[in-house]
Amino acid sequence: MIYKKDANFPYPVLTNTSNSYESGGFTLSVDLKENTDNYRFNIELEIESDFLRKLLSTRKAKLYLVVQSKDNKFYEVDLNTKFIDIPKNRISINNRTSLQMSIQSKEEISFAYNNDINSFFKEFREDIVVSRYAILGFSNTVIFEGSSSKPFDLFERKVNPALSSAIKIELGSETIIIHYRDADLQFVGLPMSGNFNNPYIYMGLQKALSRFIGNYGEDGQVYIEDVDLPTDQLDAKLYRLMKAKMVVELTSETIDDAIYNISDKVIEKYALAVKGLATSGD
Repeated sequence: MIYKKDANFPYPVLTNTSNSYESGGFTLSVDLKENTDNYRFNIELEIESDFLRKLLSTRKAKLYLVVQSKDNKFYEVDLNTKFIDIPKNRISINNRTSLQMSIQSKEEISFAYNNDINSFFKEFREDIVVSRYAILGFSNTVIFEGSSSKPFDLFERKVNPALSSAIKIELGSETIIIHYRDADLQFVGLPMSGNFNNPYIYMGLQKALSRFIGNYGEDGQVYIEDVDLPTDQLDAKLYRLMKAKMVVELTSETIDDAIYNISDKVIEKYALAVKGLATSGD
């Protein structure tokens, strides 16, 4: 469960708001990344108690990341954990999601040698013994209001009857523009019409990422972490999206992998739309 700041315990518990510890704090920072299959929570943790850190390092206590969305899920980590990957089919962060780190005892713990607690508790610390599975501390709560980085914000559509081809993919200053010679090519009026346009989405991403490699790569290879934020607005959107979706390297050979990670299964959704149309008999 997620503990609130006013939770009361009959023994010292390390939090950011309690005065049970002299100068203690328990601070959690989380940066969310995601790709098509997983959420990645990059974790920074500060536990200002040598006593509790020693309990964790000697495995007398354990550290849990609590993720609360529709229900509570618990993931055991340790002091060296930098990130945790969670499959998207295990949790949903489309709505408000709360995260908190907590410390739980793995055995009976005596506070006799806890020099971090305040002077009040120190007077009788030899008498403070907590049972197995007791909560020893909990961090601040980090809240996410929903998933972001939607790839289709990259696109706009235009109809141009003067086109010499059925469609044309143009890389604009801020977006990938899909030009249609005829509005019917957008499948307007069909169920799931947006998904029928996904092959054009795929073509647009291929063209844009190929240009990205040409602009920022060496020998046809780009390491995203080595690229400064582009001044070109379309490239900047692609850069932010690839970083958010954990794309590390981009080459002509890995463009399809990158598209899979940043585009939320566009081809699979297209295939489902075709199957649905065939099933309906339209």
